[in-house]
Amino acid sequence: MSPSQEPVYPEYETDSSQTSKLIRKFKETPFVPIGMAGFAAVVGYGLYKLKHRGDMKMSLHLIHMRVAAQGFVVGAITCGVLYSMFRDYVVKPKE
Repeated sequence: MSPSQEPVYPEYETDSSQTSKLIRKFKETPFVPIGMAGFAAVVGYGLYKLKHRGDMKMSLHLIHMRVAAQGFVVGAITCGVLYSMFRDYVVKPKE
């Protein structure tokens, strides 16, 4: 590619730092970081409760932790899809 050609995606070329790219991506899809944070919180809480699980079997505790983390992520994805559909079709109807 010669330097005289224009970039294929000029909006991606204008962002100079990784932080600005990350902030722009979070503004476009706000439920992705919410899902990631929820997943991390559920796993952290599950690891904390691992110490105080009492007589519950380890495998049962891990299954409950996995289901809770997956449920939070699926819920965040569902909310993100509903939010983007609302934004695209209700707030800004296409002509």
